[in-house]
Amino acid sequence: MQTKKDSGWIWTPDWTVKDQQVPKLVLFRRSMMITSSVNAAKVKVTADSRYKFYVNGRLVEVGPLKGNQKKWYFDELDISNYLHVGLNVIGVKVLRYPPVHRAGNYGVVRTKMPGLYIQGEIDTDEGTYPLVTDSGWKTFNEHRFEIVSEANDFAPLQIYEKSSGSEVSQKWLMVDADLTSWKPAKLYEQTDIPTILKVENLQQRTVPFMRRRLARFGGIKQLVQTDSSLEIWNSFLLDDQPIAIAANQRTIVEITANAEQTGYLRLSVAGGAGTRIKILQSEAYVKPETQTVNGLTIHVKGDREDEKNGYLDGFYDTYTVGGTGTSASPEVYVPFWLRTFRFIRLEIETGDQPLTLTQFNYESTGYPLTVKTEVQTSDASLHQIWQLSERTLRRCMHETYEDCPYYEQQQYLMDTRAQILYTYAISADDRLARKAIDDFKCSQNPDGTLNASSPNFEENIIPTFSVYYIWMVYDHMMYFDDHQLLKDNLETIKRILTYFEAHVTDEGYLDNLGGLNGISRYWSFIDWAAEWNQTSGVPTAVKYGPVTIESLLYLYGLQAAIKIMIHLGFDKLANKYLDQAEKLRAAIKRNCIGENGMIQDGPGLAIYSQHAQVFGILTHVLSYEQGRLSLVRTIEHRQDYAQCSVAMSFYLFAALKQVGLYSESNQYWDIWRRMLAKHCTTSVEAEAGERSECHAWGALALYELPTTILGVSPATPGYRTVSIKPTPGYLKWAKGSVKTPVGVVNVDWRMKDGQMNLNYDAPVEVELEEE
Repeated sequence: MQTKKDSGWIWTPDWTVKDQQVPKLVLFRRSMMITSSVNAAKVKVTADSRYKFYVNGRLVEVGPLKGNQKKWYFDELDISNYLHVGLNVIGVKVLRYPPVHRAGNYGVVRTKMPGLYIQGEIDTDEGTYPLVTDSGWKTFNEHRFEIVSEANDFAPLQIYEKSSGSEVSQKWLMVDADLTSWKPAKLYEQTDIPTILKVENLQQRTVPFMRRRLARFGGIKQLVQTDSSLEIWNSFLLDDQPIAIAANQRTIVEITANAEQTGYLRLSVAGGAGTRIKILQSEAYVKPETQTVNGLTIHVKGDREDEKNGYLDGFYDTYTVGGTGTSASPEVYVPFWLRTFRFIRLEIETGDQPLTLTQFNYESTGYPLTVKTEVQTSDASLHQIWQLSERTLRRCMHETYEDCPYYEQQQYLMDTRAQILYTYAISADDRLARKAIDDFKCSQNPDGTLNASSPNFEENIIPTFSVYYIWMVYDHMMYFDDHQLLKDNLETIKRILTYFEAHVTDEGYLDNLGGLNGISRYWSFIDWAAEWNQTSGVPTAVKYGPVTIESLLYLYGLQAAIKIMIHLGFDKLANKYLDQAEKLRAAIKRNCIGENGMIQDGPGLAIYSQHAQVFGILTHVLSYEQGRLSLVRTIEHRQDYAQCSVAMSFYLFAALKQVGLYSESNQYWDIWRRMLAKHCTTSVEAEAGERSECHAWGALALYELPTTILGVSPATPGYRTVSIKPTPGYLKWAKGSVKTPVGVVNVDWRMKDGQMNLNYDAPVEVELEEE
């Protein structure tokens, strides 16, 4: 029973100092007798660090929603449909990450106190049953479970497992489970609880639960070593036909999921005690050759499906079969965390007992994104690029936006600003965007910068990434115009701009804000341009002094802030930022433009990049004529200028449009056409070192087709009026329907004799392209 000084938080009593230093899995269980029909049953659940909540053997939900350094979330679960009259078993798995940065998932914030919190009740015809975490729960510290770091250098995930099956792991949710080795839960007192975990400070979940759906693999990609035929293996994967593996055998098969997936793997077996199963998850077949990008050694890639000339490289889980399963009641292995994969390499080594594989599938998962925008164009390849882009965005949306689901699963500012716009353009859904904005707001450091990724357990700062946050707020204003959200983020924006203001030199531009990754405290990353690989994505001008693009990005941020302040009626603040912007623009023109009229990468340095011209155009430092001329030079003489990569294509395309060069977008879509030619199913992170196969800053088509090619965008905040200004570029026609916060806008245009014939239908007042 709870007392007034009890906190409602529990943990296992046999927790040791050693347990506190490594990731651990702890099981919690409680039985409840219900004697009449259940009318309602809702419970609040959270844990430090992650939980899986089960009722009568069925997984209800995974959580809690990822919090940040200032907010911890609880989930409210409706379990009424999982309960029945009679004895019910409630079970919870908690994966606890230690309060040590590199020993846990980078994107999961945790405290020094491991714990589980449940508060709820079950309403029945005969009365109400409390369901709370107290000393009535049983606990089991799972010592057969171990998290294995995925790499020796950079390993942000910490999710891969080495574990063994046992009676406990397989039968703990059964009514007749043997609980002799379990211990009564330890109940924390109020004084034990960190402030962020105190019940009165817990925040309710703000985004929907993730979609989960059972899925099958596409079949066998390659039989490497096996006594069974291709037909038998495919019958196992596609039709759940058991497959027998003899004792003392080594079996290796490679399986395809047809495209990049995120999901919970599920392998069921019978017999085979002592069998060692290695489940390798891979994004692509890679070549033996390697290259170094940002200090990381990565494999060179060609055709992603070429098993003849490549091999699968990736991360893996290792499971030792306990031998508890039968054909009627198989032993099931499900790794705790979701996995990212396109291919699976299954390696099985049986011991003295034969093994029967009964089933291998997965439960796909992701944010419940509903795509309602559709676009067709005269270029059929754009449809394929759209499909690749949509899949990419979906795989990078879970409880937060993610840079890539395979290597990091971190929510980065630069990536997220683009991903939010892609989401708006195809679904008008801002729920995950609102959480992202709040995550970054809560990450603000004392000097005004935001963490480059949030949530994050530790400091991670790329100073100019804070500019993308200001634009996130501006973008939300234009699409939804939530004045409360704008005001809630106002002070954060002001502190960001104060940080930049403090770094303005006597010459009027910014001094060095950071430097190279892993060397300077702050990283001055701009883009994964091939020419900047040796300087970790930072313009080489950093070797000599300030980087002009950082000043341009500061100016870009000021311009978004000015629009926000004007909209809110803060004219004095708007004028202050306008004055700063004009002085900064003048300083860049005075100090950072070469004799050729192009913006230099560093003040007075004859080093130029496409990026500097792009942001010179977007910030109006360059005139229309000079911007157009400068951008043409970077296009026609690529070898002389660092080129925008996948990451910066969003801004490159915007600049092409702004100076009337959008027809050049055709050659830049070749980036994605090359991906398709190599059988990619999602967008790569960068062509100059294709480390990640799924990076959602590359889902550009989801924005360009509806917003630029169809030309549908908000003309005034909150989409009170809609702008329909198609930019045909090289295309002959385009048509489609665009989902907006105020309804669907239909557009159909066709070029004839150099003139556009435009038809449209919109639910609000329309602002058309001027003749």
